[in-house]
Amino acid sequence: MGRIKTIARRSFLIGSAAIVGGVAFGAYMVKRDIENPLLADASAGDAVFNPWVKINVDGITLVTPHTDLGQGATAMQAMLIAEELDVEIDQVTTTPGAPAAAYYNTALAGETVPFRSNDNSFAAETMRSTMGAVMKVLGAQVTGGSSSVPDSFDKLRQAGAVARETLKAAAAEETGIAVGKLSTERAAVVLPDGTRIDYTSLAARAAQMDPVTDVSLRDPSQWRLIGKPTQRLDIAAKSTGTQTYSIDLKVEGMVQASVRMNPRKGAPMLGFDASAAEGMRGVSQVVELPYGVAVIADNTWRAFRALEKVEIDWGKAPYPAEQADHWTEVEASFVEDRLDKEWRNDGDVEDALSGSDVLEAEYRAPYVAHQPLEPLSAVVKVTADRVDIWAAHQLPRYVQQRAAARLDMDEEQVFFHSQFAGGSFGHRLEFDNIDVAVDVAAKVPGTPVKLTFRREEDFVQDHNRQIGMARGRGAHAGGKVTALDLDIATVSSSRSQSNRLGVPVPGPDTQIAAGAWNMRYAVPNLRVRAYAVPELAPTSSWRSVGASTAGFFAESFLDELIHAAGADPMEERLRLANDPDARAVLEAVAEMSNWGSPLGPRQGRGVALVTSFGVPVAEVVEVTATDDGIKIDRVWLAAEVGRVVDPVTFNNVAVGGVIWGLGHAMNSEITYSDGSAEQDNFHMAEGMRLHQCPVIEVRALENNPTVRGIGEPPVPPAAPALANAIFAATGIRLREMPFFNTVDFV
Repeated sequence: MGRIKTIARRSFLIGSAAIVGGVAFGAYMVKRDIENPLLADASAGDAVFNPWVKINVDGITLVTPHTDLGQGATAMQAMLIAEELDVEIDQVTTTPGAPAAAYYNTALAGETVPFRSNDNSFAAETMRSTMGAVMKVLGAQVTGGSSSVPDSFDKLRQAGAVARETLKAAAAEETGIAVGKLSTERAAVVLPDGTRIDYTSLAARAAQMDPVTDVSLRDPSQWRLIGKPTQRLDIAAKSTGTQTYSIDLKVEGMVQASVRMNPRKGAPMLGFDASAAEGMRGVSQVVELPYGVAVIADNTWRAFRALEKVEIDWGKAPYPAEQADHWTEVEASFVEDRLDKEWRNDGDVEDALSGSDVLEAEYRAPYVAHQPLEPLSAVVKVTADRVDIWAAHQLPRYVQQRAAARLDMDEEQVFFHSQFAGGSFGHRLEFDNIDVAVDVAAKVPGTPVKLTFRREEDFVQDHNRQIGMARGRGAHAGGKVTALDLDIATVSSSRSQSNRLGVPVPGPDTQIAAGAWNMRYAVPNLRVRAYAVPELAPTSSWRSVGASTAGFFAESFLDELIHAAGADPMEERLRLANDPDARAVLEAVAEMSNWGSPLGPRQGRGVALVTSFGVPVAEVVEVTATDDGIKIDRVWLAAEVGRVVDPVTFNNVAVGGVIWGLGHAMNSEITYSDGSAEQDNFHMAEGMRLHQCPVIEVRALENNPTVRGIGEPPVPPAAPALANAIFAATGIRLREMPFFNTVDFV
């Protein structure tokens, strides 16, 4: 067996995080090489250079472990490897690979520390390094937090470069020509006389060599793919309806199943009568579960119909049954014993607000659903010695752990096959579909079970975005904002989610006031306090997490203060901006929107700047107040992301984030009655309609050396920019989402 297949690869490095983190975990645990998962299945002649690249006579395979949720993660990862490997996208095959510790997320740790993303102090960098070490030790393979690009950008290019240089070394050994005289292009090593040796022909020789790890990454001026418009790998399939998602999967011998669980999340099932369902056509089995009832049938529709016939007695909700009581609990949370953390206390807020001319306002943000287009599903096959799971999930190693625990098996016996997802927005960080599918499949061992949630079940079983309120006090003098005091109270979606994972969050939750405590303004007297509302209905990460609510609170109240001061909303924000990236995106969006130019009658512009996941995003929304309601005319967005891998995908994801943020601010909420979510399908939580969609212009700034993601940051500024524009056009100040409760939209 070749050395390349028998040693743990040294091709991916940890950097300073390992050394600092070694204090907490022991130097060995942090510095040790992580096993290359591709070695386990490597055959003779397979050149397995590192966990991301495998080449043999049959072709080139690139491993793209970040789950593709529709954001283009598969294509992005392939581009980064291909850039340095010197292959074209059409010359490779991609696979998500099996879950493995080698694919731990190197970028997400920065969002777990209580420091602003532009804080580069020793304390901040030390804690980021420590948390990076934690991610390595845990082998935390995670897709989320807009981290796929920053996690992949360096290490995947490194992986491609290692493979390229090793192949050149193999060619040099084969031909006797010095490596320095060889070049590469289109999956081949090129000799000085122009002779080409395909990578696939060199694989067997390369498999016997140590990988060349001392490599240099190419200068951006030499990039062929990065930063260039590229057609994504999945575009043709998605455009022709041939893309296979989790819900489309077919496995030989498969049966169909669906489930009804207590709509009062976390409550038990007290009893049921399935007699009317058991004799229905196509139904093979009604399965009793501790939390509900599943039906196994010969097709999905028959399983759905049979479930409707099952009479079930549900237990009472472990949280307030009525929505009004949820709000009452939030309102009662602005007290000292629920203070989670005082995040900012600049200047002397109490003294600055001691006068009589103090502006006060209160804001609200409701629960909202994740509502991806593809409802939850999974295929599971349980046998005596292994479990196979086919699904789309953002935490694949946790899927293995949970399934193993439920079946009293070893994690190594659980094989997860990652699939494309038809959206997530945080929904596929939860495990309801996995848990149920495993439980049902265990009742019919040896038979693959495909579980599909009805749309209604998908809605009512969702772990929604956090509910929250904010109370603001502020002052101004001489046409300037002089004081801003913002108290924010929400349930902690981070704690709710992590407790279900069995990994409690230590210390304050950075997400309760995210988008507010990290605002990039130098208000002379600024205080931001976060209050933790006790757990109500279970919640989870929703696209942009805490910034989707706190960003609305902060930028709306700041806008009120600016108007009260008689200042221009853009000019005052530029005056207050104390960070070059924040100022740059404001200047860019001001130029894009021609801010300050004359508007027509009953028109208005609003602006908002929110930083989430390290990305400052400024948005301007322009609206017209028609006789029939508010029409959103145009939106401009500028974001500082360091580097753009694919400008086409970047633009599409950013535009989608704007539409997502606007639509939910306009039209979406989840309310509870009798312990259950009242909205159970898209017609009750519309988002934005096609005819309501404005023209959206996006600009990426690439000035900061730190590479960031764009999946979530466009969302938080959308709601406050829209609310501020509506105020400018109508004089109506919107302090509560969804806005349709106050104004109509056309």
